[in-house]
Order: sequence, then C-alpha cells, then structure tokens
Amino acid sequence: MSRNRHLATVLTAAALTVLAACGSSGTTNPSTAPSAVGSTPTPTTSQPVTVQNRPLRPGEHRVSVEMPATYTPSAPTGVGTDDYRCFLLDPNVTKDSFITGFNVKPGNPHVVHHVILFRVPPNMVAQAEQKDAQSSGQGWTCFGTSGLTSDGSIDDAPWLGAWAPGGSEQLYGNGLGEPFPAGSRIVMQVHYNLLNGIEPDRSSAELRLTENPHTQVLQTQLIPAPVELPCRPGHTGPLCDRAAAMANLVARFGAGPASTANLLHLLCGGAPAGPVQSCTRPVTSPETIRGIAGHMHLLGKAITVVVNKGTPRARTVLDIPVWDFDHQGSRPTPPIHLKVGDTITVTCTHSQALRDLLPAFKGQPDKYVMWGDGTTDEMCLAILLVTRP
Repeated sequence: MSRNRHLATVLTAAALTVLAACGSSGTTNPSTAPSAVGSTPTPTTSQPVTVQNRPLRPGEHRVSVEMPATYTPSAPTGVGTDDYRCFLLDPNVTKDSFITGFNVKPGNPHVVHHVILFRVPPNMVAQAEQKDAQSSGQGWTCFGTSGLTSDGSIDDAPWLGAWAPGGSEQLYGNGLGEPFPAGSRIVMQVHYNLLNGIEPDRSSAELRLTENPHTQVLQTQLIPAPVELPCRPGHTGPLCDRAAAMANLVARFGAGPASTANLLHLLCGGAPAGPVQSCTRPVTSPETIRGIAGHMHLLGKAITVVVNKGTPRARTVLDIPVWDFDHQGSRPTPPIHLKVGDTITVTCTHSQALRDLLPAFKGQPDKYVMWGDGTTDEMCLAILLVTRP
C-alpha cells in the first residue's frame, strides 16, 4: 500500500474531524458561489444562532433537521474537556436529490465548538439505527468520524456541510451539488467544549436541495498535516514529554483517534518538532478546486495552501497570515484545474505563546501539543470542495 493511500485509510478510520468543521473541522464547508455569504461574529450568549437565509434559486427547496431533544454534554471517558456526540436525523427526502447549500444552527453556541453533517446513504441506514439504539441516551459518542463504515476517504469524505465559529449559510455555485439519494439520513456530529461549561443544547440545520439530474457532483477533499508543538523553553510539566502527552490523548479519545498524531508525523515526512509543520499530497485524478477553507484550533497563527509548491507553476490558493479561530468561514475560488502529478501542500504555524492570552487555557498547564480532537489540542487541515470528470 502506498504512503498516501495508507494515510487516507488510517485517517478515515481514526480521526476525520474538523472539523473541520474538526478538524473540522472541523470548519465550514467551502462555498463555490462568488457571492458567498460572509461570516458573522460568534455569539457570546447561549442563545441559538439566527442567520438570515439567502433567497432560494430556481428548482431549490429547503428541508430542516433538528436534534430530537436537548442534550447535555459530558466527558464520555470521564477524562478531558470535550464531548463529541453524533445524532441520527431524517430529512425525509423521497426523491434522489443534490445538496446545493446548508445552514447549520448551533442551539447553544456557548458550548458548541463545531458541527459536521455526514451523509448516510440508504444502504447504511440500518447500521446507523442499530448504533443509535445500542447507545444509551440520545445519539452516540463519535470521536473523529461519525463512527459508521460509510466514512469514505479523505479524497471523497461524506461531508454535507459544517459549522465553526464565524460560519453562516453556505451556497454552492449554480449547477453544483452534493449527491443525496432518496432515503438517505444525516448524522449531525456536535463537538461540545466543556471548558465553557456543561449546558444543554439542541442544534439544527437547514438544507437546500434540488432534484435537477444535471447537477454537477461536488466532493469534499481533506488535506491534513501534523502538529508537533513542544513546550516553550523554561516551561515544564508532566505533559511536556511527548510520550506522556500521547498517553493523555489516548485516555481522552481512545487509541484510534489518538494514533492520528503519530501517523501524520510519520506519513508526512517526519519533520522535526517545531511551530511550522506541513504535508504535501499528490493529485491522483484530474480535479477542479471550487472552494477552500482552513482549520486550526486556538494556538493557530497562520495557514497556507499551495499548489505545486517549489515549482515554476506554484500557486497559492489559500493564505491566512493571521488566523482567527472565531472566523473560519470558507473562501470561494475561481475554478483551479489540477491534473495527475500536481501537488497540494498545506502549511500551518502554531504558537504556544497564545496560551498566555486566551481564556480557554486559564489553569491549563503547558503540554506538548499534537493533532487531537480536543479544544486545547491542535489541527492543521485544508478542506477543498472539488469536482472531478
């Protein structure tokens, strides 16, 4: 198995977050409309986010989904300050459709760190219903992915959309959409930041759909890079040792999601630990970038995405020199055509010095920071929305 294929397999199984959103990230799914909706400030109260929707375009209609009841988060392993919970939702779509836009509405933005919407195709609905039924309470714990076997690969992630601070309604370009077959369900993954307290939440989302069979298919592509950020000189503590920090990740999220830190470090070249880390992935099939977003957490300083870096054809497609965690809205791009053999490089800069400035780190001792699902862990992720022939 090639290095990049192995990376795709392992990340899919262990920790596709965002979200993005995880990591995503998680982050907001990139928009392809030149007139994409801008970001709105992150509310500081526990009231639901209110965002005015854009008018529907010809052939579009909306459907809404909402968590069936309020949910009060807690640390599922009994350790840490993060809860990732997945909720199975039914939009009652009876005809093959395409998602052409979305608006995620966190019910309590004070505790909601990010939200990712995953597509559950009809052949996976029974598995999702079984997982939901076997878990106590509403939904199930889902660090990393949705926890289903339909999580795809980092070249075709089953994301429908995501919300992170600064996100608002997102529209795809005319004639573009993500497939949503009749009978599909949605998994809403909500990352709760318990550092802000333990408060109930009931998040929801609105989806734009069209049944136009000529809609061009959009796919979500993830380009992750490692994070290897040692403690600052003169700062010591039990988690300043990398092995101890890794053991702490395992205790909080399990061996699978925690292993992503080691795998990214190895598969992206094993660069020395430091504030700047990057990863380069080859383009394996022709594709066109339609939108792009970056995702880091609170220690992020800057992120860039460069196509064909180090060559005469180098082109910067994302450059955020001053990272703002509270404004992770996507960036529309003109069509960027890539061919087999081209490369995509994501580079992130992080800083431990930000620990002294941000309330989230108050009372949190210095630690060796790696890729992880927690609010005080870090990520380095580019999220591309692409079309392929």
